[in-house]
Amino acid sequence: MIKLRLMRFGAKKKPSYRIVVIDSRRARQSKALDTVGYYNPRTEPIEFKLDLEKVNYWLNKGAKPSETVSSLINRAVKEQKSTQDSKS
Repeated sequence: MIKLRLMRFGAKKKPSYRIVVIDSRRARQSKALDTVGYYNPRTEPIEFKLDLEKVNYWLNKGAKPSETVSSLINRAVKEQKSTQDSKS
């Protein structure tokens, strides 16, 4: 099964993450199929970026997001809608 999940990077006690598409049976640090964004929880406000086109492509292929990635996707969609509304 293919999953969208976080891959940890950064020094000890200073994590940052890439949001990747990976086979669920593989280890967290193994080779990913695709990178669709990043997430840095150490900044204020929390910094993250998602390529929603790639995310939608992989979701249509049957990939399942983890809980954290699912919440980040929802947050990115809300932010995208609010920026589109403010431009109109």
